[in-house]
Amino acid sequence: MSDNRAPAPTPLRHYVSDAPFDPAETEEISAEQERLSTSSGWRLMWLKLKRHRLAVYSGYVLIVLYGSILISEFLAPYSLTHRHTDFIYAPPQGIHLFHDGKLSAPFTYGLNYRLNMENLRREYTVDESRRYPVRYLCRGDSYDFWGLFESDLHLFCPGEGGTLFLFGTDRLGRDLFSRIIYGARISLTVGLFGIIFSMVLGIIFGGLAGYYGGIVDSVVQRLIEIIRSFPELPLWMALSAALPVTWSPILIYFGITLILGLIDWTGLARAVRSKFLALREEDFTAAAELMGAKPSRIIGRHLVPNFTSHLIASATLSIPSMILGETALSFLGLGLRPPVTSWGVLLSEAQSINAVALYPWLMIPGLAVVVVVLTFNFLGDGLRDAADPYH
Repeated sequence: MSDNRAPAPTPLRHYVSDAPFDPAETEEISAEQERLSTSSGWRLMWLKLKRHRLAVYSGYVLIVLYGSILISEFLAPYSLTHRHTDFIYAPPQGIHLFHDGKLSAPFTYGLNYRLNMENLRREYTVDESRRYPVRYLCRGDSYDFWGLFESDLHLFCPGEGGTLFLFGTDRLGRDLFSRIIYGARISLTVGLFGIIFSMVLGIIFGGLAGYYGGIVDSVVQRLIEIIRSFPELPLWMALSAALPVTWSPILIYFGITLILGLIDWTGLARAVRSKFLALREEDFTAAAELMGAKPSRIIGRHLVPNFTSHLIASATLSIPSMILGETALSFLGLGLRPPVTSWGVLLSEAQSINAVALYPWLMIPGLAVVVVVLTFNFLGDGLRDAADPYH
């Protein structure tokens, strides 16, 4: 007699952890969630920015670069105007750590110079029989530190009787590395002053257009369209050429900053307008209006603080265009002019194709511009993503 009973069902597998329950861990997770839920928008923005590693590293690089402009005289091995008449268009010198297979303190080899009479080209050869150890915290060219005191202390200097041209020299025998350090003071700050002026105009015009709307919005939008219809570079060139040649370098510097800010505010104004159009419909804006708050107070105390993080991100992305604008104008001879030193002024010496072919190190200031623009773009991308921490 056969057994017709159904087979016993296979027990279902479960995925519940059999590890001992730790209430302390659950309390830590709950405490962390509560801390995040009660955190301010700035803290949430910082926490999200930290996940963007490239933006954080770019921020560190920019902090170092902007910190260096405070002590440019100390960092540069030579002064801004120091000329080495025996080393005109000298190639970059390397810092060596080994000599005859033995480890040594950092040093440079000597340079021998001769003029090739066939092509009238300056030729330099390395003389390994002469070594010059690099000195640190040493005495060198004197300088006036921010008008506070005189000093001649430098972070590092060439060895006694030697030279230290990390990026080579220019047509007057001036150290290009030192001039790049000095030029950073102008090229990096022109973007900051320009963006401050641009943000003021953008918030004012964009805020008026977004808050009032109607005819005010139409007038501001038409003004923005007119300004944006002009090609930027020719407009920069025209305005820069209008600056009097009798102005001092300081006035020309602020004139270039003003020109860059006058042209670059349109994009920020449109971003402000779009935010105001959305925020003016919020309940807190209506409550402020019902309580009798004036439009200036509503804009300054309620609307602008609600998208300050977006303004910071937009400003960070706009600074590279300011730096590139100053570099382009100075390169074309319409911006800053000697004796003012900026990266654009340094690049103006590389306008000739013969100079670039014979002395390619004159293009090194362009690499500094590329590095700064990339770091600003990376940081701006991270700030733009972190500006909305709830998504």
